[in-house]
Amino acid sequence: MKKRYSIIPASYLVLIKNGKVLLLRRHNTGYQDGKYILCAGHAEEKETFKEAIIREAKEEIGIDLKIKDLEIVHFMQRYSMPNPTELRGRADVFVKAVKWKGEPRNIEPNKCDDVKWFSTNSLPKNTVPFIKEALKNIKNRKIYSEFGF
Repeated sequence: MKKRYSIIPASYLVLIKNGKVLLLRRHNTGYQDGKYILCAGHAEEKETFKEAIIREAKEEIGIDLKIKDLEIVHFMQRYSMPNPTELRGRADVFVKAVKWKGEPRNIEPNKCDDVKWFSTNSLPKNTVPFIKEALKNIKNRKIYSEFGF
């Protein structure tokens, strides 16, 4: 019997304040270290994309989110090569929080070495490419995109 194609589900948090987006710089993870990304994580079994980002936001940047304050703003179907022998499909859901409780800070210094607000018009050069693409699409109100094909 042929093995079915699998897709890894992940949620990404879009926090925007005063025209700036919150980005985290990966550190010591073995994946895209030294590059900026949104607060994010894989959805666990029987966990919705919104539930996943609520959990990840608390774990990574110490803020509290409520489902009623979250809006799905973009979906990206993506191919990613985490290592040379594997090609993996990704289902990336970008969730914007209209409200949150707490001030974002680095809760995982072993995985992140910077948490900073950047102008949505001037992202750092070392932002992960698919994140740049997603943020551009969100700004242009494009709900769906594909990356890495």
